[in-house]
Amino acid sequence: MRAQAVIAGAALLLGLLSPRPGVAAAAPRVMSLDQCADQYVLALSPRPAIVGLSPRARNGDSLLAARAVNLPTRRADVESVLAARPQVVIRYWGGDPGLLATLSGRGVRIVSIEEASDFGGVRRNVRAVAAALGRDSDGEAILRHMDAQLAASRGAWRGRGALYLTSGGATAGAGTLIDAILRAAGLRNLAGGVGYHEVSLERLAMNPPSAVVEGFFDSASLDQTHWGPGRHGALDRLTAGRTLVSLPGSLLGCPAWFAGDAVAAIAAAARPVRRAELGAARCRTAPAGTTAPCV
Repeated sequence: MRAQAVIAGAALLLGLLSPRPGVAAAAPRVMSLDQCADQYVLALSPRPAIVGLSPRARNGDSLLAARAVNLPTRRADVESVLAARPQVVIRYWGGDPGLLATLSGRGVRIVSIEEASDFGGVRRNVRAVAAALGRDSDGEAILRHMDAQLAASRGAWRGRGALYLTSGGATAGAGTLIDAILRAAGLRNLAGGVGYHEVSLERLAMNPPSAVVEGFFDSASLDQTHWGPGRHGALDRLTAGRTLVSLPGSLLGCPAWFAGDAVAAIAAAARPVRRAELGAARCRTAPAGTTAPCV
């Protein structure tokens, strides 16, 4: 299963969460202030209740960009937000302190998506937004799907070591959601250290990791790093033959339920490896004079 297929599966799941009769009329008017918040609003709010999305809602690295078509986009400034008259505003990083203070003073409920270093943090985010939008049952349905992905992916790579590497030359150590994603798929994180930090291409070239999980190497992300390490020939040589899976930016830029899709994509990449290992084992143990399958 390719990462793109996993994304399609995520979109299909959300398509099943259609508004029920009467729900749209009762839902609060909601606006999102950044691309991460867009995903939460597009997944959990009825379309008629969405009064504004961020200008990046339809970008190529927006997971639910197709859902944003024909919905209004607005800047995260006082004039644009007040003109939309939201009752609830969802944000991750969007909106400066002055805007947030103005909205709070006018009785607008602000829900902030928090950083998450594990799937428990993701669950808290989903439940907080779902509760603010009156969509608790849909939030729980999304989390059940995520938890099923985690259960199905557990131990897939059997403790194999891998380095997470972005097109910008960064990696992620302990205490990050990326670390939780790798471990959930049965990988051992080779990054070392704590948090997000840059890696030395020179050092990696001299001592390359046995396996790499790429992040943000899709074209939509690379378009923003014209001169970054992601376009360096040395990085291409380093990752050639070592990349287990390349995760698109749409799965990685937000502490949300689709971290489960990233886990599923990594785990799916282990299946061909297991089949190849099984085939080799059959060839090695086949009785003399027989033909064993080697696929």
